[in-house]
Amino acid sequence: MWTFALISLALLLSNVSAASIPSAQVCEGQVTLSEAYIGQAKNVKVQYATCPEYGSNVATLEARQAPVDVCGNTCDTSCFTPSGGGPNPNDCTVIADALLYDSQNVGALFTIDTGINNTVVMQFATCLSFFVNQDTVPIEYCRTDWSALINFIAPNCQATQNAHGGLCVATNQQWFAQVNAS
Repeated sequence: MWTFALISLALLLSNVSAASIPSAQVCEGQVTLSEAYIGQAKNVKVQYATCPEYGSNVATLEARQAPVDVCGNTCDTSCFTPSGGGPNPNDCTVIADALLYDSQNVGALFTIDTGINNTVVMQFATCLSFFVNQDTVPIEYCRTDWSALINFIAPNCQATQNAHGGLCVATNQQWFAQVNAS
């Protein structure tokens, strides 16, 4: 009986903490289109957002094209300097693990639209990561690739490297993924 009570309390508290994650603002004028929680524990907040500053030059008619698969494409990583205020890499690992869980249980790919509907935001505790489509067509990206980027950037762009987060920009400028403090 006590075991059931403790499990129930733990589930209740995990739902409270997930529900209390404030919405992240990653761009000026951001509007959240949808919001959900992912991962095995449903504790990573995901938002699909409009970010006019990232997509104001893209025509809306082009968004009707079939998505282009950009899984495995290379990107150039850079860290934000100076040091201070970066995310806890352990919090970022929770996001990376949630992406891996959803890759196995939801699907390997996710689609990012064009224009102002071009941003996917993930957040857990001190860690914030977002993915931005800068192309004129919708793109599909692998959850496992985003997970790997988070697991690389978070521990390698910290105060010990005179940094506070970082990003990886596709070599063809088609997209970028960023990791920083929430």
